[in-house]
Amino acid sequence: MHLLYVDESGSASDPSQKHFILAGVSIFERQTHWIEQHLNQIAVRFDPVEPHSLELHGSPMRSGKGGWRKVPAADREQAIKDALQLAIANQSFNNVRLFGAVVNKSKLSGVDPVFQSFEQITSRFDMFLQRRHTKYNDTQRGIMLCDESSAENRIQTLAREFKYNGHSFGKTRNYSEVPVFLNSKASRLIQLADLVAYAMFRHYELGDSQYFDIFKNRFDSDGGIVHGLHLDI
Repeated sequence: MHLLYVDESGSASDPSQKHFILAGVSIFERQTHWIEQHLNQIAVRFDPVEPHSLELHGSPMRSGKGGWRKVPAADREQAIKDALQLAIANQSFNNVRLFGAVVNKSKLSGVDPVFQSFEQITSRFDMFLQRRHTKYNDTQRGIMLCDESSAENRIQTLAREFKYNGHSFGKTRNYSEVPVFLNSKASRLIQLADLVAYAMFRHYELGDSQYFDIFKNRFDSDGGIVHGLHLDI
């Protein structure tokens, strides 16, 4: 099974922010343990006694909030880069690939940014699974795992609508279940999705590409065509 860990960056309702971003990290099920170990080792650097209590979240790491307050800025920024490098850039593309939706809220006329971005992520991951099945005889199905702080009820409703009534690109057919919501404190891989979303937000909203450049070539693609990234900028 292919697991898609999903998180967001930016606020759908904050007028001071131009973009809303939804990011997904697709990981083949047999690789989740090993990628988690890479992320745990980064946390061990800063809290050897209780590393699991230290969350890897982009904004607190960069700004030095919470458990990152006493860590020097250079070390915090390097930890973000190391997490993205070890857990994504260094992994096989067959095992780890990215999906992302960048929505310019000013271009949406009466359309919910959450709906727009979720429709893009959902359909693109579904098409990836279908392509794996038809082109490569890979019958693995998929499931989305989201941060429970997200708009859970809205996303669950949309997932059912996309499956039974369809979306702009058809109907979803390759998911094994509706999205599952996890507490990010318990999931390093949800935290990884947060880091990807944060890096994308800094790149598209603020022009800071130091994190995004690490994984910019890891969005789902096939035959030289990038399928995994929707840009409305």
